[in-house]
Amino acid sequence: MNWIKVLPQDELPLNGRKVVKVEQRNILLLHHNNQVFALENSCPHLKLPMQKGKITDDGAIVCPFHRSAFDLSTGNPTEWTPFPPGIGKVMGMISKEKALSVFPTRVEEGSIWVGV
Repeated sequence: MNWIKVLPQDELPLNGRKVVKVEQRNILLLHHNNQVFALENSCPHLKLPMQKGKITDDGAIVCPFHRSAFDLSTGNPTEWTPFPPGIGKVMGMISKEKALSVFPTRVEEGSIWVGV
């Protein structure tokens, strides 16, 4: 694994989010519950951006388009394309259920690092 310094820690306040480019990938950084998460900024369903996704009380991010939900720590889907009602389930069959890529993070010497 290669650790890359991506952002000064003070540029990601609590409950903040920011998309950074890391080795040709757009990675979404989230500062949630005093923890920094890094995940692919692309829903595995139709590759639409995740940066405006809602964070749930149980620690998942919800795709703003078809409302698939993914655990912030593991990327595992907790719900797959429930929206729009009726049609969402059919759309989910177009692309089988997949995890969202997540990356380890660490905060060191005032900077956020992502492992890729």
